[in-house]
Amino acid sequence: MTGMGERARKAASVLAQAPTEQKNKALQLAADSLRANKSRLLAANTKDIIYGEEKSLTDAMIDRLKLDDARIEAIAASLEEIIKLDDPVGDIMAQWDQPSGLNISRVRVPLGVIGVIYESRPNVTADAGALCLKAGNAVILRGGSESFHSSTLIHECLVEGLEGAGLPADSIQLVPTRDRCAVGMMLKMTGVIDIIVPRGGRSLVERVQNESRVPVFAHLEGICHVYVDADADIEKAKDVALNAKMRRTGICGAMETLLIDRKIADRAAEIIEPIAALGCEIRGDETIAALDASYKLATDEDWDTEYLEPILSVKLVDGVADAIGHISVHSSGHTESIVTENSEAAEKFLKCVDSAIVMHNASTQFADGGEFGMGAEIGIATGRIHARGPVGLEQLTSFKYQVRGTGQTRP
Repeated sequence: MTGMGERARKAASVLAQAPTEQKNKALQLAADSLRANKSRLLAANTKDIIYGEEKSLTDAMIDRLKLDDARIEAIAASLEEIIKLDDPVGDIMAQWDQPSGLNISRVRVPLGVIGVIYESRPNVTADAGALCLKAGNAVILRGGSESFHSSTLIHECLVEGLEGAGLPADSIQLVPTRDRCAVGMMLKMTGVIDIIVPRGGRSLVERVQNESRVPVFAHLEGICHVYVDADADIEKAKDVALNAKMRRTGICGAMETLLIDRKIADRAAEIIEPIAALGCEIRGDETIAALDASYKLATDEDWDTEYLEPILSVKLVDGVADAIGHISVHSSGHTESIVTENSEAAEKFLKCVDSAIVMHNASTQFADGGEFGMGAEIGIATGRIHARGPVGLEQLTSFKYQVRGTGQTRP
């Protein structure tokens, strides 16, 4: 691990000066390699699926792990989307002249070396590697044991792209072991790794946040809410709620709690039934639980649970203020959405809800860097320092001040 860190630091100094064209060439060659190695990737992924099933992973986790033709193409395409994005390195964020005659610029620069620790999803290997590269950072990737074979082959494709473009192969490194001790070592690599990004379940993120001596970008959970206001278009509400929960139940942007204004309690069944019809277990307050014999009474714990499976908590609230109050107590600060045609209620919700992403009339499943026009994301950050929400190219940079003078001395 020490050797990987030293090599990453050397590579980072090269990447910080690499022209956009060279970084883009590496990404295109990597995308081409992914497509050329599709059959090998599918074979490697089959090994990972078998390993995951032997470990009794949930269906949601297996879904995150699985690759098929479409997902491999999506991974390759995501690299090409990152190529299209503006290179943030060297951007002048602000520039001004002082009375002293000094010209001052605030300019974007890479963070340096980034450590990414993640579980299951092999696509994170490509997304994280590509985003760090485009933003001029070296990266050390520690994938989950479940995705070991898939991630190893994806990493090979990324390295092929780096070498083909004349960039250091050590710009993107993958920890070549399933040993969990490697995670502990990464968390203590101060002076070598500049930022740690954990992407996975609660136990992983908690460990990283508790043990890391390196600054962390992370979110612990995705307890996301959709609030259906009294002035909502019910058909719109049905569509948004159904998609927010059931499009993919195992992602961090999936709705876990549905809040409905008590004034439209008589329409609650219309909103909930399409979700339940797809096999989702409903756990509601007393009024909601009484709507159908299959619905269960929610416990206090349900309002604070990230299910990541087809289970939904549903509660009636007394208007937008009560919805905001519930979210302030039970949200993880990830993503919340209001469905309403009342612009005043919408603006109050958008202003007062203190989460990284707040939406109006849209599914929480749009909480994704790709959907935000960032090409891809390295994760979602729910903290308040440096990065918040999808962590894309700009969030993987810092800045420095460039000061130009004509011989000034300070009196």
